[in-house]
Amino acid sequence: MAYEYERYAKPTPPPPPPSWRKRMDAYWRLLRGDRPVGTLLLLWPTWWALWLAAEGLPPWKLLLIFTAGVWLTRSAGCVINDYADRWLDPQVERTRGRPLATGEVSATEALLIFAAMMLAAFGLVLLTNRLTVLLSIAGAFLAASYPFLKRYTYLPQVYLGIAFGWGIPMAFAAVQGTVPAIAWLLFLANLLWTTGYDTWYAMVDREDDLKAGAKSTAILFGDADLIAQTVLFGGFLLGLGLLGGRAGLGLYYYVALGVAAVLVLRQFWVARGRGRAECFQAFLSNQWVGLAVFAGIAGHYALD
Repeated sequence: MAYEYERYAKPTPPPPPPSWRKRMDAYWRLLRGDRPVGTLLLLWPTWWALWLAAEGLPPWKLLLIFTAGVWLTRSAGCVINDYADRWLDPQVERTRGRPLATGEVSATEALLIFAAMMLAAFGLVLLTNRLTVLLSIAGAFLAASYPFLKRYTYLPQVYLGIAFGWGIPMAFAAVQGTVPAIAWLLFLANLLWTTGYDTWYAMVDREDDLKAGAKSTAILFGDADLIAQTVLFGGFLLGLGLLGGRAGLGLYYYVALGVAAVLVLRQFWVARGRGRAECFQAFLSNQWVGLAVFAGIAGHYALD
């Protein structure tokens, strides 16, 4: 009888579609609009490069183009990251509430949003010069391909460093029409920094990633993670020190670099026990490291 009842009963209507406010909130969270730290971590190196290339305040047009471009590409990168990780995010404590993992946003919607934001960013680059446009094509490939690497390599953090630093040669190309050696020195320093802070981030998820079969530098380094972090952050600070000499930066820059070094040391103290919350706090601290370096560069050109 129960079978017959289920057979002839009126079907349960589907749940009503989410309100437009809930949908917009899901899209905003997909873009990480509620988490601006990632945007700042991409913005600071881009601004470092713009100020160094222009030897001071860059042209307002380029400053606006690159600042808007940072937000667009970072947001697009988050979208394609969640698309690539939709198999992984439901298995990870920190990410199981993301809109794609919960089904609030479909995979098709995510791809459409990603394409729209990348096209908008490319439209901005078209307002610059030919070399910058050519470099942006490589940058688009880096941003789109990075999220898929954690299935195949233990070095996705290194690849992220390349992707996050690609705004540096683009900034020099836009300002100077060329990419000098100092730009690549800054790129290398930023690569080490990005790999380091994203390793803190990966240490938060290490246990979940091991269970799910994902790969990261945190898993690769294992018990030697703090030693590897010392090498990465030490190389970053050394690279910035060499950069100061090559660029002729003065006292304000080196004082700011000292502040950045203190902030980095504090990260190691906070994360010494490798706890999830503490590693995440260490990761977040890097927004202030980037600000300190920028203050040193901008302060040199404004006050020296």
